[in-house]
Amino acid sequence: MIVGRAAELARIERLLAEVRAGDGGPLVIRGEAGIGKTALLDHAAARAADLRVLRGVGIESEIRVPYAGLHLLLHPFLDRIGGLPRPQAEALRAAFGLADGQAGERFLVGAATLSLLSELAADRPLLCLVDDAQWFGPASADALLFAARRLRVEPVAVVFAVRADAGPFSAPGIEVMELPPLDRASAIALLDERAEGLAGQTRARVLAEACGNPLAIIEFTAALTDRRAWSLPVEPLPVARQVQDAYRARIVELPEAAQRLLVLAAADDTASASVVMGAALRLGLSVADLAAAEQAGLIEWAADTIRFRHPLIRAAAYRGAPRAWLIAAHRALADTLDDDRRVWHLAAATGVPDERIAAELEQAAGRAERRGGSAAVASALERAAQLSTDREQQGRRLIGAARAAYDAGWLDRAAESSAAAARLTTDESLLAQATWVRAQVAYELESPAAAAALMLDGAARIVGSHPEQAVSILTDAMGCAKDAGAHDLIRRGADHLAEVSLDPDSELLPVAEGMIGLRDLLDGATGNGVARMAELVAAAAQGRVSGLVERVLAGYLALIVADDEAATDIFAAMVAQARREGSLAWLPYAQEPLAITLLLRGRFGEAEAAVTEALSVSAELGQETQRAIMTAIPAWLAAVTGDADGVRSDLLHDAVRHPTNAALATWALGLLDLCRGRHEAAADRLEAVCSGPARHDFLIRAIPDHVEAAVRAGRPAQAATYVPRLENWATHTRQAHAAALAHRCRALLTDDAEAHYEAALKLHDGRPYDHARTTLLYAEWLRRHRQRTRARTHLAEALTAFEQLGARAWAERARAELAVLGDRPVAQPQHRDPLARLTAQERQVVRLAAAGLSNRDIAAQLFLSPRTVGHHLYRAYPKLGITKRMELAEFLGPEA
Repeated sequence: MIVGRAAELARIERLLAEVRAGDGGPLVIRGEAGIGKTALLDHAAARAADLRVLRGVGIESEIRVPYAGLHLLLHPFLDRIGGLPRPQAEALRAAFGLADGQAGERFLVGAATLSLLSELAADRPLLCLVDDAQWFGPASADALLFAARRLRVEPVAVVFAVRADAGPFSAPGIEVMELPPLDRASAIALLDERAEGLAGQTRARVLAEACGNPLAIIEFTAALTDRRAWSLPVEPLPVARQVQDAYRARIVELPEAAQRLLVLAAADDTASASVVMGAALRLGLSVADLAAAEQAGLIEWAADTIRFRHPLIRAAAYRGAPRAWLIAAHRALADTLDDDRRVWHLAAATGVPDERIAAELEQAAGRAERRGGSAAVASALERAAQLSTDREQQGRRLIGAARAAYDAGWLDRAAESSAAAARLTTDESLLAQATWVRAQVAYELESPAAAAALMLDGAARIVGSHPEQAVSILTDAMGCAKDAGAHDLIRRGADHLAEVSLDPDSELLPVAEGMIGLRDLLDGATGNGVARMAELVAAAAQGRVSGLVERVLAGYLALIVADDEAATDIFAAMVAQARREGSLAWLPYAQEPLAITLLLRGRFGEAEAAVTEALSVSAELGQETQRAIMTAIPAWLAAVTGDADGVRSDLLHDAVRHPTNAALATWALGLLDLCRGRHEAAADRLEAVCSGPARHDFLIRAIPDHVEAAVRAGRPAQAATYVPRLENWATHTRQAHAAALAHRCRALLTDDAEAHYEAALKLHDGRPYDHARTTLLYAEWLRRHRQRTRARTHLAEALTAFEQLGARAWAERARAELAVLGDRPVAQPQHRDPLARLTAQERQVVRLAAAGLSNRDIAAQLFLSPRTVGHHLYRAYPKLGITKRMELAEFLGPEA
């Protein structure tokens, strides 16, 4: 019976009931050591006799072995891996060391875990229980958390028990049930249950020192009643420390052979009795020596597993042991094992530099990298660096550790390792690499400008000696400088690129030329700049550019040269690749520019779906910088609809660190003012966009809104200020839609408006929003010039387009103009676009289903379970007015 946990037990019962009803989900139980987390997991397992129960446990030393915890959890079902989608099956086999090859991105392993749990739940509801999850290992925890968040409509529950005082366990978006100390009445009840006749003074002291911790009450009472060689301390200590000391007192009463066997078991992270006893034989110990520890209730031996009754017993056995015993234990285990754990035990038994062990750790890091364990790579290379005998080798390994730590999201460790490496090495290439890592950390923690400046400093020293490495760093630097609107840094980067000598067949040659073209654009050489940037865009669109950063920048340059179709192709291909490879961490970096591109093309529903998923993934992965940057995109979309709540300026302050997206946010505010008739405020905001540091970026497309706002505010001179720049851009990019925007601006500024409006409408083909905006302005001009019939026709066309796009504020303006002409069109209660009735994720699922993909294939692409895909389709069908999957393709037509 669990005392004093009525509310917590009720929550466990509700979770089990939800799983049985088909709706599971994750739960984190958090509390100090001994507070009752394991007891609640045991209770859940006991109450789940009708469910399939998987149990796992985190072991502190397992953090160094990628996917060890997940492997032990899923080990009974490895034969089911073959039924997963092929990329997921290959990734999971590689992660578990069951096959050669690379696991790929760690979230592909997470997707495989999701699919496997979903498959197991198809047989019967599933309950996963993970104790000491803070030690489950970063790779294992990431994969299981990834799956757990996506199992809310599956009969699967995942419960993590986490020690609050034993290191971080980040689980954003998951319910956390904190376990407080027992109240006094419950503590007394537990004490009475354990030691009814305890003397009053001792009883009071136990209650005071235990502080409501159930395990402390139990162990203090046992120690006192059994008259062991232990007493309560004079000075108060943390409860976990006190309980550990109580366990230590019990351990030291055992025979020395039993104590040494406990040290072996504590040092081992396999929980395998055969491994422990194999090492024991090397130390002259035997199975019989373990009997005393088992009889003392410190361990349990079942089948081939030795399990400590509580994690604090393991800690007490290991941390209180003499150093000589620990060294001997690790050496014996190293001699027994033949996998990567062997070298870790060798490292643990070594207190001085040893190049042989350092080299073996580096090899283990390479294997961990192939299995997708960035955290394990970082730890292995850090330890290898500590054991290195040569400063250059030490520096090289620290740089590798820094890169792996950055990939794992450990920004502080990445910065520390890269800085330490820079102090050790004199190799220019390594110094540049160390600076590059520090710069990427600075991008996340400081600003794009700070990152760009660091990268430029790092690359400058290797322009002549390592040209390809220099181009990669300089390209990244100029991308950061572009984001920062730092034109001086862009020019510095281009100057360095002009000094680089590359092989004629290097794929980085068009990259360097394209980035130099950005400098030309800033300097007013628009023709040269556009031509150079267009070469890079073409190379990326044709698949001749492979680097992720280079492809992202090529896509952005495509927007700058108005080749929106190429930008769409580049970014869509990157999103598809991220889904295929399970590169969830890269997905928001590809979806952000894709959403911007779709937004500029007037494909608002698709843009909303892309940015919604990107924001969700960024929040889940803790990508706070990227999440903050993207807030401007939904704000702009909200401005188009007239949703003032979605464009509140206080929601956009996070974008300020990123001037390009800050300008997009300001454009959103100005656009909202414009469609609401606040023309002076709109003109002021849009002036800041058109004159700001991002004025040469895709933000040049804000000029038509600036012209309209300034004209309506009675500021004709201001309205004409930036039109020549727009016309120059349209002339050199030779894109019809760019010319259409220039014609719209001239129509607002000249007496010969009709010819410009007509030209613009012919050139707006495939741009429904821009076409509707120009149509509305033209209709207003026609009404003012007493061409009422033509005006009515154009207004009706604009109204229909705005309603289909969901641009409610603009639709209201068209409706008001029609009212002036005597028409009273009824507002449409719904978007005419049926897909607009769906949520962003439902739209994604429906489009893929209409394209002929199965639920299983859709699930693999969207990192969902097949059952969740089915749930979305079930909800979408009635919204679309259909009943069968086969109707989707006919219903959506080319949209699919």
